Parts: sequence; structure tokens; C-alpha cells
Amino acid sequence: MVLVLAAAGAFVYVELRAELDASVDAALRARAAAIAQAGTAAGAAGEAEEGFAQTLDPSGRVLAAAGGVREAALTPAELRLAAREPVVLERAVDGIEGTARVLARAARDSDVVVVGQSLEDRDETLSALVAAFALGGPLAVVAASLLGYALAAAGLAPVEAMRRRAAGVSLAAGEQRLPLPPAHDEVRRLGETLNDMLDRLRRSFERERRFVADASHELRTPVAVIKTELEGALRAGGHQLEVRAALVAAVEECDHLAQLAGDLLVIARAADGRLPVRAERLDAASVLEDVRLRFADRAARQDRQVRVDAAPGLTVLADPLRLRQALGNLLDNALRYGQGTVVLSARAADGATELEVGDQGPGFPPAIADRAFERFTRGDEARSGPGTGLGLAIVRAIAEAHGGHAAAVGAAVTLSLPSQSGLSSGP
Repeated sequence: MVLVLAAAGAFVYVELRAELDASVDAALRARAAAIAQAGTAAGAAGEAEEGFAQTLDPSGRVLAAAGGVREAALTPAELRLAAREPVVLERAVDGIEGTARVLARAARDSDVVVVGQSLEDRDETLSALVAAFALGGPLAVVAASLLGYALAAAGLAPVEAMRRRAAGVSLAAGEQRLPLPPAHDEVRRLGETLNDMLDRLRRSFERERRFVADASHELRTPVAVIKTELEGALRAGGHQLEVRAALVAAVEECDHLAQLAGDLLVIARAADGRLPVRAERLDAASVLEDVRLRFADRAARQDRQVRVDAAPGLTVLADPLRLRQALGNLLDNALRYGQGTVVLSARAADGATELEVGDQGPGFPPAIADRAFERFTRGDEARSGPGTGLGLAIVRAIAEAHGGHAAAVGAAVTLSLPSQSGLSSGP
């Protein structure tokens, strides 16, 4: 815009100067013709400070003069040139304010008529034009910039609206779509294409979620039947040691499959935003003691201890089934990958109750510490074991369904759950 205004100003300046010069020249030619015809310069110059007229002989002597100029206005060389053809000059002339425009032409008897006009009015007009451009140019640039910014903002407003909506779009949050502008232009077509893409992704996500939920639900019954049959075979007895060991291993694998099916079902429901949570006020020490008793035999087989450290009377507002599932996953991880005594503790903290499961092991490897609660995240040691990589993801899903959170520090994982009313139950 600055370049356009500068070019326009220069063009106007040059054109106006040419027009003013042409007007002055026309007036000078008319005056020179009148003097040449009358043969005298008297009375033809106008105001003394604005113009003059002279009649010069071939030697340069002033024969007649009018105005404030008494000396010859031409040099000998200019006089000889003017005798042959009209000459137009711009110069300072004594007796004329500012610069004068001078016209010289031949007259009768080899004389030369010289007329001149002050260019003060022309220069003032051009100066006023330059001042107007100097003042109006920056204002025009500012106005054009503001107008351009407003037009650009108005043109990009639909894009910004789509960006804000896209920042909050979730595949699991229903039929959320990007807003479309009323104009049928490229931006609207972009929004329609993105909405179509969201619909395809949402259908794909829904198919995957339903598959996981249905598969995990259908797995539970055959796994339970197999486990029952294997336990019946164990109770029947009379097996060789190798057969009994195989049956025990098969029962344990059934437990792992049942846990995997349950974990997948919880993950599918959590992804759908409908993880059932029926909160009750529970005694923290009793919940931790129940979890300890569930794993007491397993800990004893590993020559390890599980200890509860919770203040009496401390309560937590949670779904007992989901809370025991989360604590069971944490205790299972501690017995599977940790070392030494496992401590189940509970403490109050800022309107919440923190339940912690920790052991004396090295804790989470640095490579996975930041993403320990993501699905299927497993360390190198865990990859060789029978874990599923869903335990901590389940813990986080249950904590978030209660309005709390889970965190891992060293060899301890902490569940922070509300201890006061205000939690909305799930379906």
C-alpha cells in the first residue's frame, strides 16, 4: 500500500506540475505575441513582483521594459538562439520573487521579445500537494491496514470457529461437528470434508469399541467354564506331578484371561465415557485389608509380606468393586515386578483420600515413567512376563471415573479419590 500511494503521489505531482507549466507557458506566449504585434512592452507585464516584459535589440540592449526587471534577462548566447526559435527558460531573475519562467521569441526588425512570470504560485501549489500527501499518505496506509485486517479477520472467522470446535472434538463425545460458514466457498467445502472425515473416524472408533466390548464380554463365559473344569480335575486328584503342574498353570492362565477380558471391558466402557461408578462411603482401612487378604497366599508363596498402614476412621467415596479392582491391579503389579514388603497405605490430603501401593523395588524404569498409565505400556522386564499392559490404564480410568487421578512416583502408585459427597454416579 505504501508503494502504491508513493507511485500515485509521484504521478499526480508530475502531472500537476506539467499542467501548471503548460498554463504559464500559454500565458507567456499570449503576452509575447501581443508585445511583438504592438511593438512595445509597456503595460504588458502585470504586477512588478509577478512578471516582466522586455524588448531587446540584437546587441542585447533593452529597448523597452515593463515590470521590475531593468537589465537584460538573456545572455548573448540565449539572445542569438531566441532570434532563430522560441526559447523557454527557468531561472532566477533580479526583481522577480523566486524562480521565473522566461519565454523569448523573435519580433520585428530583428528584435527579441522577452516575457517572464514568477513561479511562486506554482511552487506553493506543488508544496501544498506534497504536504497533503505527507499527511494523508500515512493516514491512508493506517486506514487501509485496519480495513485489510478487518476483512481478513472476517474472511478467516469461519476457519477460527472450526479450529476452536476442533480443539474440543472427541470421538467418544457424540455427534460433534465443525461449524460451517453460510457462504458456499472453499472454507465451507473444507469444513464439510473435515466433518465427513470425523464421521468416518467416529464410525471406525465405534466399531472398534463395540468389538472390544463384545469380545471381552463373550470371553468371560468360556474362560469361566474352562477354569471350572480344570479346578474340578484338580480336586479329583490322582494325577502325576507333571499333569498337576500343567493343570495349575492352566488355571492361572485362565485367571489371566479372565482379568484381560475384564480389563478390556473396563477400557471399552471408559473410552465410551460410560464407566459405571456407584459411589459409597467406604472405610479406607477395611478396603485395603480386603485387598491384602485376597493376595496373602500369593505373597506367602513368594516369601513376601503385604502390610496395611491406614489411620482408623479414614473414609473414601468410591465404588467398592471398582476401587478393589484398581487396588488389586496395583498390588498385582507390586508382587509381579516389585521387591520386598508391599505397603498399602491411606492418608487424607486436601479434601481427598490418597490410597498408595508401594514396595521396595527400583520403581518404574525412566524410559516409561512418563507414560506408565498409557495402555499396553510395559517395561522390558514386564514384556517377558504374563502381564497385559492394561493394569495401570485401568487404574487411571477408574480414578478419573471417580473424579480423582492416579500418579506414579518411584516404586509407589497413588490413587487420589474424593472423600466428600459431590461425585455423580455413572449409569
